[in-house]
Amino acid sequence: MFSPKPRTVCRPRLEFAALLLLSLAGSASAVASLDPTVVSAAADYSARHRGVSFLTIQNGRTLLEQNAKAPHKIYSGTKAFWDLAALAAAEDGLLNLDERVASTITSWRNDPRKAHVTIRQLLDFDSGLEPQFFLHETQSGDRDATAVRARMVAEPGRAFIYGPAALQVFHQVLKEKLRRDSPTHYLERHVLHRLGLGPQRYLADRAGNPLLATGWILSARQWAKLGQVVLANGAPVVSRNSLAQCWRGTAANRTFSIGWWNNHAAPNGREFDFEQMLIPKWQNQNWLDACLCRDAPSDLIACIGSEGQRLYVIPSLKLIVVRQANGGSFSDAHFLRLLLGRERR
Repeated sequence: MFSPKPRTVCRPRLEFAALLLLSLAGSASAVASLDPTVVSAAADYSARHRGVSFLTIQNGRTLLEQNAKAPHKIYSGTKAFWDLAALAAAEDGLLNLDERVASTITSWRNDPRKAHVTIRQLLDFDSGLEPQFFLHETQSGDRDATAVRARMVAEPGRAFIYGPAALQVFHQVLKEKLRRDSPTHYLERHVLHRLGLGPQRYLADRAGNPLLATGWILSARQWAKLGQVVLANGAPVVSRNSLAQCWRGTAANRTFSIGWWNNHAAPNGREFDFEQMLIPKWQNQNWLDACLCRDAPSDLIACIGSEGQRLYVIPSLKLIVVRQANGGSFSDAHFLRLLLGRERR
């Protein structure tokens, strides 16, 4: 019987196809470096608006560094570190972010609204709990106990209410979950030590409870370590899936989750100053379709601290930017356009 000759495949075509696939893969992963002139323009703008330190890192390479080793208050940048501890505790099985707070704080079981609040809602600031900004005071008696007694002023999940009370309730939950350990020691072992950072300025109250909302002092170099965690998809602290929860946003505020602000609404969102929007009472804030900068990538995320403290991360550009300041007028949108070379004429 006649046996047909096996069909041969042209080797050059196979090699070309392989090279093409490799080239496409390389192109997908390649990131164009920022132009040094636009980075300098952004740094100059920051300095003119009372900026005191500046650091830009792309692909692990420092593009520009100014006073980046000097310690400086990061204000609400503190929150994201404690939120990382919450994610680590969830991975360790100490808690579930979607469990009800009342399962740990039993006094909440008798309140029809508090009984339904979850740990995640505490971290997302949509628990409905009043903000209690007075908890920022360094002479507080027992912040946790005061926060646990705070009033509910909205239905859980319905309103974004940014303030220290919710995080102090989380601290009480974690404290009870740990039993023989303290949340501060847990934070240091599972977050700070893994980032090469030591103990921080905790602003403890008279009962020994740290203030979770603010208080830390870090250099731009130290704060950038948090940005490196983002680019490493959570390593060496948590998994990719755990960290990804920080970019979701919520029904109450699509722009915020678990310590991080996002730019998801770009390029068509309402562009405004997030720090300024936090000044009015929560009832008068409008976060609908908000974005930091319409001309910045939609995967931009940021930690935002009072007085102009910023940590920006843009994963698609493998970019980390830290800007620290002593107040002054400052526009995230204008700064980001300068940095990315997208300033409108």
